[in-house]
Amino acid sequence: MTMLLQSKCRADFRLTNWLQSLTGVSRKRFNSDGTTGIAPAAVRSSEKRLSDLRADFIKPFSQFLTDNFYRKHTYLRISLTEKCNLRCRYCMPEEGVTLTRNDLLLTKDEVVKLAKLFVDQGVDKIRLTGGEPLIRSDVVDIVQRLKQESGVKTIGITTNGILLVRKLEALRRAGLDQLNVSLDTLVPPKFEFISRQRGWDKVMNGIELALRLGFDPVKINCVVMKGFNDDEICDFVALTEKKNLDVRFIEYMPFDGNKWNRDKIFSYRDMLKSVEERWPQIVRIADKQNDTSKGYKIPEIGRASCRERV
Repeated sequence: MTMLLQSKCRADFRLTNWLQSLTGVSRKRFNSDGTTGIAPAAVRSSEKRLSDLRADFIKPFSQFLTDNFYRKHTYLRISLTEKCNLRCRYCMPEEGVTLTRNDLLLTKDEVVKLAKLFVDQGVDKIRLTGGEPLIRSDVVDIVQRLKQESGVKTIGITTNGILLVRKLEALRRAGLDQLNVSLDTLVPPKFEFISRQRGWDKVMNGIELALRLGFDPVKINCVVMKGFNDDEICDFVALTEKKNLDVRFIEYMPFDGNKWNRDKIFSYRDMLKSVEERWPQIVRIADKQNDTSKGYKIPEIGRASCRERV
């Protein structure tokens, strides 16, 4: 799961299971024959909730972007590259991965064309990802053209932060609205271990620059692994007290080549417990439509969220 913490004198975390949040039926309760094994009254209640969701559609919306739970998907992610300048242990094998030929990747014109198609169907937010999107030499031009030509309302980027100081001011001028930075530790030697590269100071300088440029908030994504950085959860939360940051804690997920095993999992319940032990006043906050994490608030500190492996 993911835990998110925000400044401005409040703190929240988020944890999600779409099926359960929309229908009230846990995915763990489904039987092999497709039945839920729950009381008819609960099923009727779930059906009513779905009926209410249908009624919430005030204006027509693309059927293409509406799922079986009648959720309207207005948020698109576009991967600009498979390349990355880090080799994070939970994400990529040390030797890297086989890359797609450049002539098969989306060009700048194709990115803009694709964005227009989705915006015409109802998308109003686009996030550029990778790999590491800031590696693309034309990333500033892409942001500028998306802002000027696609009609999208909000453009964000998720980055490891290594190149932020070099490119962020130009990206801001081009129209970048939101920024997510991946940062798994506040300890430089641990950063070098997990990413197999140096650069912790570059990431921290990039975050400080983003705050000065007025990104509100700067979002921090932190993958939590037992025995590695689970002892830093409260340190991340404390950052949100004086800085305009959202911290999002993410469960360690299995990928090919990342040597995943259950012993490394620090679950969202464990994350929540760690925060509750230090800040027992923590409270749950309401979910927004299509949230992918569950949010909690710590009065007078910040906000945090958690997202579960699915």
